[in-house]
Amino acid sequence: MSPLHEALTRYLLMRRGFGYRYENEEKSLRNFIAYMEAQQAMVITRKLAMAWIIQAERTSWPSRLSAVRGFARHLSIIEPLTETPPAGVFPSPKRRRPYIYTEAEIVRLLDATLRWGLAEGINRRTYHCLFGLLAATGMRLGEAIGLGCTDVDLEAGVLTLRETKGSKERLVPLHSTTTLALADYAACRDDCRTCRTSPWFFVLRGGQRLRPQYPERVFVGVARRIGLRDPELHSLGPRLHDLRHSFAVNTILGWYRGGEDVERLLPALTTYLGHSRIRDTYWYLSACPDLMGEAASRLETRWETAP
Repeated sequence: MSPLHEALTRYLLMRRGFGYRYENEEKSLRNFIAYMEAQQAMVITRKLAMAWIIQAERTSWPSRLSAVRGFARHLSIIEPLTETPPAGVFPSPKRRRPYIYTEAEIVRLLDATLRWGLAEGINRRTYHCLFGLLAATGMRLGEAIGLGCTDVDLEAGVLTLRETKGSKERLVPLHSTTTLALADYAACRDDCRTCRTSPWFFVLRGGQRLRPQYPERVFVGVARRIGLRDPELHSLGPRLHDLRHSFAVNTILGWYRGGEDVERLLPALTTYLGHSRIRDTYWYLSACPDLMGEAASRLETRWETAP
């Protein structure tokens, strides 16, 4: 193994020791090392890093730059000649403004899901319960379909999320109505012998685990049927992930309108959603006009009452 590969192995162990998966970054850095070896280079330079970065699609430049910067900073401790590429050279792509569902739209979506596809088997109930859980908790799709039966404590009303974005296990307490809905689904699932023996909570009629593309495909079909998405515009319109955004925005809106101390409560929402940084939760304030309006109104009130 070359010194660069050995250094990468140590670096990956360190990053994962901090709780990061670092899967995509590992692929990028192994590709970068292969590029360095092809250039017969043993030390990272800014010129070399930039040449490798721009070989890929433009949309991946920011993530490539971030991966190389982190690795270069690590190497600079043992190799003083290492050059760290400058930050901010490639601006990160703008996040898409979320679509915020109304309560009526979510009800229509769930009702239509119960009429989607074949009536036989568990599939309809699976997608109906899955979409409802995403709307009620703001969980990521991957977190929900990664739930094992042992991760769902219906007596305590708590979910244990193990397959999370940051690889950090977390607990998600449930509202009593959500717990009842999950219990009803679990009873229906266990009526099927092949589903009953599956280790996964959300299953298809043969007891197999859901893959992300399955609920995404069903969501698009249902959303088009009820008019939430235009059949002609394949990549535009509300997304399944917007259920997560809707949960976050409506939670913060509820706090503002209820007179709660939003600044104090936001860290709790950050933890509940599994955000690694509180600024990811603050993003909703600038991304959603209703939240901006509530925040501005709260600030004006403070100014008016200031001595």
